Amino acid sequence: MTQVPHPFPYQGSKRIVARYILPFIPQDVTRIIEPFCGSAAVSIAAASRRLASSFWLNDIDPALMTLWTSILEHPEELTSGYEQLWNAQYPDRKDFFFRIRDEFNTTHQPHHLLYLLARIVKGSVRYSSQGLFNQSPDNRRSGMRPAKMRRQVLGVSSLLRQRTKLTAQDFREIIPLMDIRDLVYLDPPYQGTSFTRDHRYYTGVNYDDLIDALSLMNEMRVSYILSYDGRTGDKSHGRPLPVTLDLTHYDVHAGRSSQSTLLGDNHQTVESLYLSPALVRRLRGNRAENVTPTISHSQPALI
Repeated sequence: MTQVPHPFPYQGSKRIVARYILPFIPQDVTRIIEPFCGSAAVSIAAASRRLASSFWLNDIDPALMTLWTSILEHPEELTSGYEQLWNAQYPDRKDFFFRIRDEFNTTHQPHHLLYLLARIVKGSVRYSSQGLFNQSPDNRRSGMRPAKMRRQVLGVSSLLRQRTKLTAQDFREIIPLMDIRDLVYLDPPYQGTSFTRDHRYYTGVNYDDLIDALSLMNEMRVSYILSYDGRTGDKSHGRPLPVTLDLTHYDVHAGRSSQSTLLGDNHQTVESLYLSPALVRRLRGNRAENVTPTISHSQPALI
């Protein structure tokens, strides 16, 4: 199996479980939309399998979307800038990280953000209440080596350039532009993390706003997959979604959570996938009812 490229780690990324999401993409889809794209793991995986002809990546964090623009349009320039930073970080990597972080919070240069993402713990992004990147480095790591970073960035650029739309908008603003032929993958900030003091995400998503958005998408007959709540060990995250949305639910074993790793324990994460009514009807129309992958106890799986 061809290795799927990923240019940067990002907390909440669906890189590990993307292959269990792909079977729910209809055969007749033309465009995949990620309103909360982050590291765009699902779109990258889908592009590598040629499951759609075009993509729309959106995230409300403008600096992240500037990075995505550089990945797709200026990959050589981006990776050259990253290599210069990577080589310049010695001998005091910790001090260098903080200097680059300060520069990024002033200039928002994409190669600065790429370097910061490569150096922080488990891609665990943190922003202050003023919107400043404030995560500290993992001092055990130097970040992805420049040669590997170049391969990853060029690989993603090759998969997505010239057929991907990039925007930095509130997710609600793009809903009217969705089409019944699209497949929308929604991965909003995990319930229980968006409004805590550590600011794990650039901005949170209000529960009621999300429910209103999903209701509108149902009215528009939009096919969507939602990753939203779940459980880590014995702890459940988030409020249940209303039954009036008529969503079809699956559990996905996602392995050991990054937060558990940070806390030094071994809790396993089970994430929830929800399929919209329009998507379920569409899959049945494609005669793709048997979309559940074979379960393997040695890797993440649907249950």
